[in-house]
Amino acid sequence: MAIQDAIIAIDFDGTVVTHAYPEVGDDAGAVPVLKELTKNGCRLILYTMRSGDLLEDAKRWFRKQGIELYAVNENPRQGRWTRSPKVHADLYIDDSALGCPVRFIDGARRPVADWERIREQLVKDGYLN
Repeated sequence: MAIQDAIIAIDFDGTVVTHAYPEVGDDAGAVPVLKELTKNGCRLILYTMRSGDLLEDAKRWFRKQGIELYAVNENPRQGRWTRSPKVHADLYIDDSALGCPVRFIDGARRPVADWERIREQLVKDGYLN
């Protein structure tokens, strides 16, 4: 049985999409895994450095993919118990995080998150069946 109601903060550039900032890159393989997470009751927080119109581009990308976001750059519930600006989540997925599995796509200079290996870890840790 998968962990339900988990809050997962996910980075955008290099994690969900390939590196193309300020443009929006291509899906890095995240779409099916993110859909599976939301289907299992996990709540996704987009946790990104993007702001203004560039943030709107990222949010639009999620809508176009049919992936519901719980929040953007905040956890709506944490204000009840802290004033910390750090977004509280049960899990963070970020290509720059130590230990996040990454891969290179077609000779790109920078790696992106490896969603096949991330999914394997999510299953192992109980976030997915």
